[in-house]
This record gives sequence, structure tokens and C-alpha cells, in this order.
Amino acid sequence: MTGEDQYALFEFDDATSEVDENVVPSESISDEQSDGAEEISTAQPAEDDRDATNPPPWESLPVGVEADEHALIVTAAGTYTPSGRELTGPVDSVEKLDKLVRWASLKPLGAPPQVWIVGQGACEALGWVIDPGNEEDFDDMEALRTRAASELTAVLQATLTPMLSAGWELRGDPGHVVHLSRSIGKFTSMVDVVIEPYVWTYWNKDFGWNNRVGEMGILGSPTAGTYLPDDDLPAARELGRRLAWSAKHLGVLPGPTPARTGAAILDKIKRERTRSGKGIVVATAGPVPPLDGAPRKELEPAVGWVRVPDAEDLDGVSRLVSIDQRAAYLASAGMLEFGYGQPTHLTGAAAAAAVGDKGAPFGLWRITLPPGQTLSLPEKLPPPHPHMRADQPVQTWVTSVSLDGLCSPVADGGIGADLDDLDITEAWVYPQQGRVLGKWAKILREARKSAVDTDDAAMKSFIGSCYKGYIGRMVNPDMWTAKQMQHHHQPLWRAAIIAHCRWRGRRVAMRIAREHGHWPVRTITDSWVYLLSGGEDIADPSDALGKMSVEKDTLLSDTLLSALASAQDMHDVKLTIKAAFAEEDED
Repeated sequence: MTGEDQYALFEFDDATSEVDENVVPSESISDEQSDGAEEISTAQPAEDDRDATNPPPWESLPVGVEADEHALIVTAAGTYTPSGRELTGPVDSVEKLDKLVRWASLKPLGAPPQVWIVGQGACEALGWVIDPGNEEDFDDMEALRTRAASELTAVLQATLTPMLSAGWELRGDPGHVVHLSRSIGKFTSMVDVVIEPYVWTYWNKDFGWNNRVGEMGILGSPTAGTYLPDDDLPAARELGRRLAWSAKHLGVLPGPTPARTGAAILDKIKRERTRSGKGIVVATAGPVPPLDGAPRKELEPAVGWVRVPDAEDLDGVSRLVSIDQRAAYLASAGMLEFGYGQPTHLTGAAAAAAVGDKGAPFGLWRITLPPGQTLSLPEKLPPPHPHMRADQPVQTWVTSVSLDGLCSPVADGGIGADLDDLDITEAWVYPQQGRVLGKWAKILREARKSAVDTDDAAMKSFIGSCYKGYIGRMVNPDMWTAKQMQHHHQPLWRAAIIAHCRWRGRRVAMRIAREHGHWPVRTITDSWVYLLSGGEDIADPSDALGKMSVEKDTLLSDTLLSALASAQDMHDVKLTIKAAFAEEDED
């Protein structure tokens, strides 16, 4: 890259710096506008003059230009497009950051444009320095995070004055993401400044806190080894690759959390369908209707179950194998028809009559689960529904997925119930239903496949966090308080997805029992743990989403086998299974 390829952004006259970023692209700035300006840059010599002591910022462009009009990356050394094109020298003041943002004319892509501040040096140049203390001095990492987040907000509020004086407004309190907006006439521009060194200060279940640093969105996970490299330029290069990957495969910039990225994908689909008039558009929230006798916790809980193995389970076994559904929630999200609109409340005979010949329409049903011991059910599986009791009937609410599951034969995981057996007394039935998340799931499924096919662990993990985070946040209205975001509050969709994964796993467990003669000893959500002999394979041969794949497979030492044989209760079994898989992780 030669010096003439760069722009002397920070010496533009006032007229140039006030260009409306909604109208004028960055490439339209002429050579004459920068003539005579003192260049503040890290211009590289011509291609032939480069040597080992003066390498280019990016040894090779790691990605295409999909994110180049939508994001910038700022390091202590300079500013770059995600694809690696160097634009300016150091951004060493908030005033220069203001000029850079206004000049760059970045465009939104499913989310506001983004300027990423990468590395501690870039933060120090802007005066964004905090010192919350050493983690060794804190017994609770959450206390450190809270203190750091508070300090960061205070520092940003004290230093952002030049941008606010230039017409920018803060959307919410500044933190690891500074949300800025600016109005010029009828146009309103927005930009998010993401401060990479301080992303850890944000608490969210997506990020896996609980005295540990977990997944941090597009940046990856320090514990999993997928976080950005330590050095600034390699970190900027890898971030650029990930931003372009997201733009190419997801059609959006990554949100401040994986859940928000999932929401951005769905909102882009919603906008496209609104413009074209084709496809399902859900524009309103779907809160849980007022239920008489609603469960105190989850409508459709995930399974958590364990049993003490008997002599038959332990005969000839040498391995402990955990199988789980491949991208279970994503598979179910793409398969299910979800209800929307204003539900109708039905009671008595009308509620039972609403169930059609082809299954129940999407809704909630108040039923009575019969006592488990009165049914001919497998003894070595958990109850067909988590609300079921062994010795007494239970009146509860279930989704249509569970209603259909209970009516399916025992061999397929159900209880073979007739509707009369379930004594339906009430229902909330939705007037419209369809595969609302079908295209959303397809985009994420294809992106996941691309990551798997290229052994891209960071992006595979990111995709998993996007769909899990988004589906997990459907239940919480506090996540979607803004008017334009309220349609993401869909707790019944989430309940149906959980129920679908649970029933699918139970159906597979019945098949494994028929074909292999083995029953699980543990299940957690969509994973099942089995005791197997050497060479046995109980996983599904298909690599389709929702099919069972091997999660963990470990040889059992004599000590562990003895511990399982002598286990007195479920707690003993849990500890032994945990110890066995911990040994595998260490290996």
C-alpha cells in the first residue's frame, strides 16, 4: 500500500468533516479535499520496497469486502477496513474518532455500523483507561466485573464530550458498546463503538459468567481458545475475518451479544417480507396468556434425570458415552409451526374439540397427566413429561408439542393416550401458525455447515451461541423493551422448542433400547449418557441437525466401574459420571 492510498482524515476542513454519512460514501472524497493536509498515517511503502522489517499490516487479505462498508477496526497503529485496507494513522483523540466516524459513511447491516477499538493501546490513546483492580484480590469475579463496568461508564461519560458537542447523542449509558446517534435534517445516523478490551465488563448469560469468562460473542472464548490473538494487528486481522464472515453468511453485523445477533437476522427477514408482502411477518409479542394454575417455573422444562444402574446395565460394559442432538434447538426451530396473533380461550368440550385429526393446533392445553405407575412405561427412562408424578395425577398446562407427544405410542416415546385420558379442560389456541423461524433457521444452519466444513471452531461456536442465546431470551420481556423489539418476546415458541427436543430425545432412547438393548443412566436437556461395551455405536448415521451424535466417549477404569456398581443413590452416579468425563477432558 502506498501513501496515496491513505486519507489524511484528521486534517479535513470543517466543510469536509460535516459530510452527511447517510448520503456520501467514503470513496467520494476527492484528492483535492486532502491536498496540503499533513498526513497522520502509518503509510506502507510500495509493494517492491517491503521487507521483513516493515511488513504490511495484513500479510494477506483474510476475507472479502462484505463488511468493509459497514465496519472499521481501530488499533493503536492505525485504522483498517475489515478486509485489511489501511485508512489512517492512530486515532489518538475523541475528536479524531468523531471525524473518522462521520467521514467513513458506514452503512448499517442488520445492526448499526460498527467501529471496533482493538487493543489496550488504542483505548489509552482515547483516554479510555480503567483500573478496577486485580482479579486475584476478588473472591467473586462478578464483583470485579461490576466495578470495572461502573468505572468504564464513568470514564466514557467524562471523555465523550467532544462527540456530544458535535451533535452525537448517547443511546443509553455507555459501556463496552457506546451506542451513538446523530440527526442531520431528516436523516438519523447511528453507530456502535465497540471497545474490545472491555467486552468482558458486560454481564450477560450469553457470556457465561459465573466466576469464569465464557463466550464473548464474535470475539470468541478465552477458555475455549477461540478469542482473538494477543497482539493488536493479528487480533485486528482475525476480527476483520469474523466480521466479514458474519456479513457474508448471516447477512448482518454481529450484535453486542449472540442473542442480539439472532434477533438481527430475524428482523432482516421481517423487513424483507414486509417490503415484498410475501412470507409470515410477526410484528407483536406473544406473552403467556393468563393461565389458571400455571406452572411455577417452566411451562416445558428440559429434562434433568439420573438413575442408579443395575447389574444388567453394568454387565460387559467398558465405556461411558454421551450422545446429544446435533444443534437441537436450531433443528426444532426450523421444523416447528409456531402460533401468532391473539389466542382464543376455550373451555370444556370446546377445548377438547379444538384438537384436529392431524394433531393439535399451536397453543396451550390444560390437561391431567395420569400417575406414571398406572401406565405401562419403561422403568429405565424418565417420566414422559417432567411434570408427571409416579403416584398421583397432575393437572398442568402443556404445549401442543407435548399434547401430540403424549398421544403417541409408548414405542415412540409417548404414553399412547387418548384425548379423553388427558381430560382437556381449557385451551388457548392461536388463530395463525406457520414456520415462522424456517428461513431464520436455514440461514443459521447453512452458516453452521460452512463453519463445520472449514474447521472454523470460533464461528461454529458463535453460531451456536446465536441460536441458543436468542431462543433462550425469548422468554424474557426485559430483553425486548424497545417498541421495535417487542415481537422477539415469544415464550411459547421457546417452550415448544424445548418440548420438541425432549420428545425427540425420548423417541431415540426407545429406538436404542429396541435395537441395542441399552437404557440411559443420565440425561441433561438434549444429551443422554449410556454404559456401552467396546465397539458399540448408538449414534445416528446421519449428520443432519437434530440427529444424535457422540458428544463424549471415555473408557471406564476399574475404579470408576466399581464406583458405579457400588453407587447408593443418584448423587453418587452423578459424581462418578462427572469424574469419568473430567478424566477424558484432561486426556
